[in-house]
Amino acid sequence: MAVLDDLSGFEFEDLMEDVFRNLGYENVRQAERTADEGRDVLMEEVVDGTRRAIIVECKHTGTVGRPVVQKLHSAIATFDFDGPKRGMVVTTGRFTNPAQEYAQRLQQNDDPHPIELLDGEDLREIADEIGLDLYNGRIEILCDETLRPYDPAADVDAPVQEAFRDIENIDVADLPTPHSQVTFRPTVAITADTNAVFETSVGVIHRINDRTQFVVHAERGHPTVADDDVATLVTENFHATVDLDADRFGEVFDAVEERRFGQTQTEYKEWAVDRLQDYHTSTVTYTGDNNVTYNKTCEPNLSDISVQSIEPVYLPEVRQTTELQEYSYPYEYYTAGPSRVRLEDGIHRCVHCETSGVDETYTYCPNCGAIACDSHIKTERLEGEPVCTGCAVTERFALKTKYFYNQENLEAFREEYAEMPLHEKAMENKWLAGGSAITTLLLLIGLLVIGGII
Repeated sequence: MAVLDDLSGFEFEDLMEDVFRNLGYENVRQAERTADEGRDVLMEEVVDGTRRAIIVECKHTGTVGRPVVQKLHSAIATFDFDGPKRGMVVTTGRFTNPAQEYAQRLQQNDDPHPIELLDGEDLREIADEIGLDLYNGRIEILCDETLRPYDPAADVDAPVQEAFRDIENIDVADLPTPHSQVTFRPTVAITADTNAVFETSVGVIHRINDRTQFVVHAERGHPTVADDDVATLVTENFHATVDLDADRFGEVFDAVEERRFGQTQTEYKEWAVDRLQDYHTSTVTYTGDNNVTYNKTCEPNLSDISVQSIEPVYLPEVRQTTELQEYSYPYEYYTAGPSRVRLEDGIHRCVHCETSGVDETYTYCPNCGAIACDSHIKTERLEGEPVCTGCAVTERFALKTKYFYNQENLEAFREEYAEMPLHEKAMENKWLAGGSAITTLLLLIGLLVIGGII
C-alpha cells in the first residue's frame, strides 16, 4: 500500500470514491468538505429490493481507534435518508482492538446502523478485484456497454434510405445495399459539483454553487468535450445500453472496430477537476470598507470541486457508403438506436460544386450516378430525363446548347433535327423563336402604321 501512503487525505477520499463506484455501489459522491460532519463519501446499495444509504469515513492514517467509529455511528443516526442506513470506515492502516470490538458489537446487537471496517489488507484485496494498480493509484476504465448501434425495429441501412428519399429521380427501393461499418468510440459522462465561498473584510463577495454535467470523448489523446447534441444523445440514452458484442454486431455490419479508452478513470477525474477550476475562475469587483474599488481573482481550490460520477459508455459511429456507378456517397453519424447526430452527409451534396445541405434540391443522374444541384442538372434532349453537366455530351442547335447522355444520342438527334421543318427547328430555342415572333409582330405593326392602315 506504499502508494496510498503518498496521498493526501483528500486524494485518498477521491481514490476511495472511484473504488466504490467500480465495486458497483450507486450514487457515489463526496460529502461537502466544508461541513464534513464525520462523513467523507456517501453512496447507496440495493439489497433484496431495498435501497440503503452508506456513510463512509475515510482515514488516511496508521491507526484508527474506537472514537472514530463511534463518531461515525452518531453521524449515521443524524443523516437524512428515508430508508435503512449503515456505515463504513476505510483506512490505509489498521484498526485498534477497541475499534473492532465496537463494530462487532453493533453487528451482534442488530444495531440499526451497523458499521463495516476496511483496513489496508482489505483494500489490497479490493484493488486486485477491480484491477487497481497500487503502484500508480490509477483505476482503469472497464466498460462493455454501448449505446445501440442501430434501431432494432428497422433495417441497419434505414438512415441511408431516409436520406435518399428527397433526392429527385431515384427510387429508394432500387438503391444498392450500402457498405456499413461501425466504430465504437469511448466516452465518459462526468457530473461534478463546485462549491466555494470567497470572502474579504467586507464579507462574501462571490459564491459558487454549481453542478456541471458534460460528456467527454475519451479515446487516446487529449480529452475533448462533446458538442451539446452529442452529449444529449449520450445522456438521454444511458437507460438503453446493450452489451458490446463485436461478434454479434459483425453479423449486422460489414466492419466493426472498438477503440480503447485513452486514460484511466482517475486521470479523467483529475482532468475534469482542472477544467472546472479554470472554468469557474473569475475576477470580481467589490468595494472595500474605505470605499475603494478592488478587483479580486476568485479561483476555487481543487478541494472545492467534487466529481460525483464518471460513467463510461461506448458511442457508436456508423459510416455507410452507397456506391452509385462512378460515385460513392458516405453518410456518417453517431447513433443510439433510432436517435442520431449526423457527422457527414455526402448524399445532400452536389458532386460538381460546393453546394450542400438538405435545404437545396438535388437530382440523380442515371447516366453516371452523380447527385447534382439545380445548377448542374439538365434535361437530356432525346429522352427527356435528367443528366448532369459533368457527363453530358453537348452541341448547339438553333443557337442553344443541348445535352445528351452520350455520342449515340447526339447522333440520333442530329438525324431527327435534320428532318424537322423550319418552324420546329426554331422551337429548339424557345427564347429565340419567341423573340423572332415578337420582332416580326412589331415590324408588321410598324408597316401598318406607316401605311395608315392603323
